[in-house]
Amino acid sequence: MIRVALADDQQLVRAGLRVLLETEDGFAVVGEAGDGAAAVALVRETRPDVAVMDVRMPGVDGLTALETIVADPSLAGTAVLVLTTFDLDEYVYRALRGGAAGFLLKDAEPADLVRAIALVARGDALLAPAVTRRLIAEFAARPAPLVDATRLDVLTPREREVLALVGAGLTNDEIAARLVISAATARTHVGRLLTKLDARDRPALVVIAYESGAVVPRAVR
Repeated sequence: MIRVALADDQQLVRAGLRVLLETEDGFAVVGEAGDGAAAVALVRETRPDVAVMDVRMPGVDGLTALETIVADPSLAGTAVLVLTTFDLDEYVYRALRGGAAGFLLKDAEPADLVRAIALVARGDALLAPAVTRRLIAEFAARPAPLVDATRLDVLTPREREVLALVGAGLTNDEIAARLVISAATARTHVGRLLTKLDARDRPALVVIAYESGAVVPRAVR
C-alpha cells in the first residue's frame, strides 16, 4: 500500500486527487494540507511514502516545504512529487535541486499521475516530458558545464550511458529496455552512480547529468 499526503491550497483539487487515488488499488491518502507549513507538519505526523506538493500556496510555499522535508533525516522515507500548473524554469530547477522526486504538471492525465506516484514511491525519478525538453534546451544553450566534467571520470562507459538516461528522465525499466539489460542491472548501475558521484538521490543525478554536460539534446530522443 502506497501512503500519500496531499498538499494544495485548493480544496477542490485535493478532493479530486483523493477520489482519484482512493479508487485505485494500492493507494491510501493519509491526510491533506492547504499550505506548506501544514504540509510539513502532516508529513512529520503521518510519514507517507509520497507527498504530492503544489508549488504556490499561502504562507510557506511548496518548494520551501519540499526543502524542509528533504533536509530532515527523519523524513528520508518520504518522496516529494511536485504537482503544479506552473512549469517556469525557476520552479523546475529549484524543485530538482531541492530534492524533488518528480515534477508533473496538473494538466497530466489521471493515469499519468497515478503512475508517477507509484514510480517515485519505489525510488524512481519522474519529469514531465515538457519539463525534460526545457531542461535540455536550457543547459544545451549554456557555453560551459556548471560542474567540472572530470567529476565523471570515475564512471565506466556504461555508467555514463545510464547517467545520461537518468538525466533524460527515464525510469529503471525504461533504461533497461533502452540498453537491453535487466531491470535489476539498471538499478545496480543507478546505485553505483549515487555512490560514485556522492549524490543524495536520483533527482540529484539528474542535476549532475545536466550540469556536467552528460546530457545533450541528441542524447535524448
